[in-house]
Amino acid sequence: MGRLKLQSGIKAIEEEPEECESTSSNKATLACMINSEVGAVLAVMRRNVRWGGRYMSGDDQLEHSLIQSLKALRKQIFSWQHQWHAINPAVYLQPFLDVIRSDETGAPITGVALSSVYKILTLDILCLNTVNVEDAMHLVVDAVTSCRFEVTDPASEELVLMKILQVLLACMKSKVSVMLSNQHVCTIVNTCFRIVHQAATKSELLQRIARHAMHELVRCIFSHLPDVGNTEHALVNRGSSVKLEGIGHDTEYSFGNKQLENGNGGSEYDGQPSSVGFASNSSTGLVASVLDENTIGAGNGKEATPYDLHLMTEPYGVPCMVEIFHFLCSLLNVVEHMEMGPRSNAIAFDEDVPLFALGLINSAIELGGPSIRRHPRLLSLIQDELFRNLMQFGLSMSPLILSMVCSIVLNLYQHLRTELKLQLEAFFSCVILRLAQSRYGASYQQQEVAMEALVDFCRQKTFMVEMYANLDCDITCSNVFEDLANLLSKSAFPVNCPLSAMHILALDGLIAVIQGMAERIGNGSLGSEQSPVNLEEYTPFWMVKCDNYSDPSVWVPFVCRRKYIKRRLMIGADHFNRDPKKGLEFLQGTHLLPEKLDPQSVACFFRYTAGLDKNLVGDFLGNHDEFCVQVLHEFAGTFDFQDMNLDTALRLFLETFRLPGESQKIQRVLEAFSERYYEQSPQILANKDAALLLSYSLIMLNTDQHNVQVKKKMTEDDFIRNNRHINGGNDLPRDFLTELYHSICKNEIRTTPEQGSGFPEMTPSRWIDLMHKSKKTAQFIVADSRAFLDHDMFAIMSGPTIAAISVVFDHAEHEEVYQTCIDGFLAVAKISACHHLEDVLDDLVVSLCKFTTLLNPSSVEEPVLAFGDDSKARMATVTVFTIANRYGDYIRTGWRNILDCILRLHKLGLLPARVASDAADDSELSADPGQGKPITNSLSSAHMPSIGTPRRSSGLMGRFSQLLSLDTEEPRSQPTEQQLAAHQRTLQTIQKCHIDSIFTESKFLQSDSLLQLARALIWAAGRPQKGNSSPEDEDTAVFCLELLIAITLNNRDRIKLLWQGVYEHISNIVHSTVMPCALVEKAVFGLLRICQRLLPYKENLADELLRSLQLVLKLDARVADAYCEQITQEVSRLVKANATHIRSQMGWRTITSLLSITARHPEASEAGFDALLFIMSDGAHLLPANYVLCVDAARQFAESRVGQAERSVRALDLMSGSVVCLSQWAREAKEAMAEEEISKMYQDIGEMWLRLVQGLRKVCLDQREEVRNHALVSLQRCLSGVEGFQLPHSLWLQCFDMVIFTMLDDLLDIAQGHSQKDYRNMEGTLSLAMKLLSKVFLQLLNELAQLTTFCKLWLGVLSRMEKYMKVKVKGKRTEKLPELVPELLKNTLLVMKARGVLVQRSALGGDSLWELTWLHANNIAPSLQSEVFPDLQGLEQKKDETGKSLVSDETGSAPSNETVA
Repeated sequence: MGRLKLQSGIKAIEEEPEECESTSSNKATLACMINSEVGAVLAVMRRNVRWGGRYMSGDDQLEHSLIQSLKALRKQIFSWQHQWHAINPAVYLQPFLDVIRSDETGAPITGVALSSVYKILTLDILCLNTVNVEDAMHLVVDAVTSCRFEVTDPASEELVLMKILQVLLACMKSKVSVMLSNQHVCTIVNTCFRIVHQAATKSELLQRIARHAMHELVRCIFSHLPDVGNTEHALVNRGSSVKLEGIGHDTEYSFGNKQLENGNGGSEYDGQPSSVGFASNSSTGLVASVLDENTIGAGNGKEATPYDLHLMTEPYGVPCMVEIFHFLCSLLNVVEHMEMGPRSNAIAFDEDVPLFALGLINSAIELGGPSIRRHPRLLSLIQDELFRNLMQFGLSMSPLILSMVCSIVLNLYQHLRTELKLQLEAFFSCVILRLAQSRYGASYQQQEVAMEALVDFCRQKTFMVEMYANLDCDITCSNVFEDLANLLSKSAFPVNCPLSAMHILALDGLIAVIQGMAERIGNGSLGSEQSPVNLEEYTPFWMVKCDNYSDPSVWVPFVCRRKYIKRRLMIGADHFNRDPKKGLEFLQGTHLLPEKLDPQSVACFFRYTAGLDKNLVGDFLGNHDEFCVQVLHEFAGTFDFQDMNLDTALRLFLETFRLPGESQKIQRVLEAFSERYYEQSPQILANKDAALLLSYSLIMLNTDQHNVQVKKKMTEDDFIRNNRHINGGNDLPRDFLTELYHSICKNEIRTTPEQGSGFPEMTPSRWIDLMHKSKKTAQFIVADSRAFLDHDMFAIMSGPTIAAISVVFDHAEHEEVYQTCIDGFLAVAKISACHHLEDVLDDLVVSLCKFTTLLNPSSVEEPVLAFGDDSKARMATVTVFTIANRYGDYIRTGWRNILDCILRLHKLGLLPARVASDAADDSELSADPGQGKPITNSLSSAHMPSIGTPRRSSGLMGRFSQLLSLDTEEPRSQPTEQQLAAHQRTLQTIQKCHIDSIFTESKFLQSDSLLQLARALIWAAGRPQKGNSSPEDEDTAVFCLELLIAITLNNRDRIKLLWQGVYEHISNIVHSTVMPCALVEKAVFGLLRICQRLLPYKENLADELLRSLQLVLKLDARVADAYCEQITQEVSRLVKANATHIRSQMGWRTITSLLSITARHPEASEAGFDALLFIMSDGAHLLPANYVLCVDAARQFAESRVGQAERSVRALDLMSGSVVCLSQWAREAKEAMAEEEISKMYQDIGEMWLRLVQGLRKVCLDQREEVRNHALVSLQRCLSGVEGFQLPHSLWLQCFDMVIFTMLDDLLDIAQGHSQKDYRNMEGTLSLAMKLLSKVFLQLLNELAQLTTFCKLWLGVLSRMEKYMKVKVKGKRTEKLPELVPELLKNTLLVMKARGVLVQRSALGGDSLWELTWLHANNIAPSLQSEVFPDLQGLEQKKDETGKSLVSDETGSAPSNETVA
């Protein structure tokens, strides 16, 4: 039970283990060795008169028994036949041990005997197989710890003490040490400690050796703890069962009952040799008394149960470790008695003993480690006694002690944190947070040690997460994570002082925490995935429990919920402190209190919420209102007073609120307290009234003792007298009352507890409460390497962290500090991005941009060189752009600051000439190899010199050449080597920034970020002003516009997102520019380029893109004129590349408008017509949507006098050729469409045809004869080429009215009104027009004849013929028309007659058509009637022949019919 597993071996042994079986030669060697040791002891003894002169004859005994036994061993030693392990070690050890025990031997003899035993132990003669080895080891330990010798001189005494240490240590390190019992191990440690204590009056060397031996022992013993079986439960039970019947008294196993009696009470060195036990308590006073009380095995005070005899004699294990650990802890209690006695020894107690004890405890914990948790008694020692002492020593003035305490706590955190949740909270709140700030009066050294310790904790990757999850998210604990993070960031701030080591230390801690978070990012489970907490209904917040603390999917939501509740409670507390009623209403609104308040929930709010005003709570609890009284009793019910002293319980109770001043309120409060106390700790008290009276009495005593106005203080007897007969009529035990009296006198009960803020001291009563709470507190959550809570933690600490790192970076002067800060900045950026904390990232960018020095108004003469010399600025610049490139997705408003830096670099000429456009061009080339090249070339600055101000030489080398060039006024000296180096550094920095990739890689940015980048570019470009702006502003605006266009082109898939802003920006530029300049040039061509590139990909946006080109139409006339040719080329290119992607009428309207404008521009018209030709020739890209628009554009080109008449003719051919498309559409409609759609389509085609012929009609009036006549021919072709589709009669009537008749009338007006200079050869045109009329009329005769309005139409034809017959050109009658018109009329009449349209009807009313015809015809040619109707004079046969010949003539005279069809 509790013994070592023998086979596991002992780690502490350094010698190589040997086999126990030795060869015969080996046997002889060992025999010789022991023989020589016997000889050595005898030799020293012979030197002494006492031993050397005993050879008197006649004596019964010739020699002393010590010498005899040694000589007897000598005789036997060579005659043993057995192997060494078969020989009982006692045989060859006993003679030496007798010498050691004897008080007759002097120090030199004892010393040699000890050396001999040491040699035997280290020779490996003993092994686990040796006979009776256990008894032999016990003999050795008993003998050495009972060592007696005569003191002859101090030096030899010290030597013996050192050898005792040596032998005891060898026993523990020997491989047979496992045979030692618990009792013997305790004795060994006790003996060593006594030597440590004695050494205080001896030499420094002995002190050091003794302490070292003690350390080695503790290490040796506790290194076996992991090997000990888990049998603690059995031990505890047996211990408790034996307690009463044990041996009689607890100190059975202490030194006192071994043969370690004091010698003769002192060691005199007056030449009188006196026999002393080496461990004499020669030094009186504190240490001796404490040691007697605290010897190992003396029982662990009232809580501990001493182990029984059986266990103590078992092979050593946990029992001795518990005893030793308890002993070490009790050494720390020594300090409490420090002032009670004189210090006669040399140990500086205030620092030395605690340091020694703490060092031993630290070793024990380091080696015992996580195994301690398997042994409840060891664990409870650490949880209570050790930690209580650590809290006390933590506030020691000694930096050494504080440092050791912190090391122990760090070890405990590593190994046992799950068992020490509240203890760790108390340590950080009451020690680290108090000491690390100067306001609590700590020295600089203390602050530094506390800060170093905190930074060590921060370097444990999961420390801060565990503090947050276990403490900050627990309503009953303080916000340790938040307090520590604030402490670190405040401590890193140099306020009105230079940067010190402390600032850097705090910064290291902060950055360690941040980098821990950054490292966790790759491990999945980002906290941002947590759904927000929302309390839908009331559940008691103090009852929230977690089902599984080891499964993150369960505990993470639980912890987040608990933190949400805690935050809400804090807000509620804030409201409560302003107005209690509103505070409770707020909490009801957030479902933390029920809609109908109940006493328990309000009591728990008061009990568990930090930051409440304790005066208000006291008033509420003392109120006589029934609800308040119920709350008071529930409030008292939340306390655990189990096994607690009355004064401790009262202190804890009154710490939570301020006791009201009125006696009735005090009575109510104390009644509730007494009831609860009596319920839980009724041991001495008879009833709750006794508890109430005694509580009152304590409050009065407290006032009496600690109120300065009370002059006559109550004595102990007064107090006891006052409390007679209160315990159910009996007296309370006097010692009970005495203890209470002294407790109150020494330590005031504060009835006005400090308000919330600040870090409290750890009082004994608070510690007792903490131990009670720790039994009920929620399980400790162990965090792993995943980022479950980092989002919330980072949100809390990001602001102060960025501020702190920035301030240190600002004040720092060393490269390594810069680098630390930069690492911190990058970690902050990474976390902000991965947890989607855009605001934090923006703040970081703003902060960093200030350090680039690029935004400072440049007062430096040579900013490039200054930048090259400033490593901080260069590092900041690289960091800003690293963040922009890596984490651009999550930058929002920060883009503005980044752009300010880019613009500054641009102004300094440090950027490549075309950061952005290169990027856009490259992607363009790769995206569209066929057309990439020409587009790139046409848009590059080489092919489009801007008309604005000449650009300065930019680009890296340009700037460098400026540096080397001579100044205009005075010759500049050659740059120095330093200047060249600085310039080189600047260039390298800019290269490292990869500024161009921000824009080239913008296609990978998240939408929100991309939008903000675009807005920032627009903002940086500034609003264009009407009139002249400075060249520098224009340069900036052009640069920003280039970048904006580049990101637009790079993000064609998300053009919708950007388009509105880009369009408005370009629109502003266009509307505000009145003179040609680089900016408007960039804007217009950028717009055209965007359209060119995006039309193929974004058909749904085609209309919007094309509508934007209307901006070009709004350009100021001077600007438009300057760029007209290039614009047209671009539009032409756009059309050729994207004609198939333009579908809508609106889009085509924009395109044709742009092309139409060029018709009258000398340089641009060629390119414009080229584009139109591309669209219209062979109807390649004609659509119902663009037909009318294209026809109209072609008409404008036909009418344009710019360029050759030949182009106008080609334009007319395009118009007339387009009729084929109409026929084709009609055919396709007939084949593919439903009946309704066909009629609709025919109607549309009819309208398009009408617009076509109307357009041609206008060109028929052109001044140029060639164009005019060609237009007539084209019109005739269009009018007669409609066989492919049926036009309604109404449309033909419209056509005659609006086109043919109007044209004839207009031509007549022109012929009669204009001089021949403007219009040449009008007669030919009129003839063509007349023929056109006749042919079209005859072609349509059959259809038209059916109409009711035929008479009116025929009248129109006749009247025009009549007018043309009489027309005068230049005041003269024409030659051709008088011949042509009668001929055409005659032809027409013959056809009408042949088709039966014109016949004489003998009706009553007469025949209006017949009469009308002859009325006009006779005016034109009186002989016509007889020619056409000779039968009226009997010439029938002739009529028939003439009719046939004329009909055939008519059809033959209109070749256009066949050609058009």
